[in-house]
Amino acid sequence: MMRNLAVLAVSLVLAAPAHAADPVIGSWKTQPDDNGHFGFVDVEPCGAEICGTLVHAFDNSGNEIASGAVGRKIIWDMQPAGGGKYGNGQIWSPDRDKTYASKMALSGDTLKVSGCVLGLCRSQTWTRGK
Repeated sequence: MMRNLAVLAVSLVLAAPAHAADPVIGSWKTQPDDNGHFGFVDVEPCGAEICGTLVHAFDNSGNEIASGAVGRKIIWDMQPAGGGKYGNGQIWSPDRDKTYASKMALSGDTLKVSGCVLGLCRSQTWTRGK
C-alpha cells in the first residue's frame, strides 16, 4: 500500500506541467507607453502556453487609473523555447490598440517583450513586480 502511494505521488509530480515552475510566471511592471502610462501584468500558465493579464494601470504620475484594458489578456499563445526565451505568441498594446506577433526574453528580473505587425516592431523592458 505504501509503495502504491509513493508511486502515485511521484507520478503526480512528473505529470505536472513543465512550465509550472517557469521563472517568467509572476507580476511584471511594464515600461511606460507613449502616454507615460504603465501597468502591472500577471503572467501565468494557460494550458501548455504562457499568457498575461493587465491587472493594474497607472498614469504618468504613478496614480492608479481606471482603464478598460484592466482585466484584459494582453499576452497569449506564448510558448516557452528554453533558456529564458519565449516565442510564437501575441501581445496587445493598449495605447495603440494593436496586436503584435510577439516574443519575450527573460534575464533575471527583467523581461524584454517585443512584437511586430506589418514590419513595424516595438519592444519594452519590463521589471519584476514586488
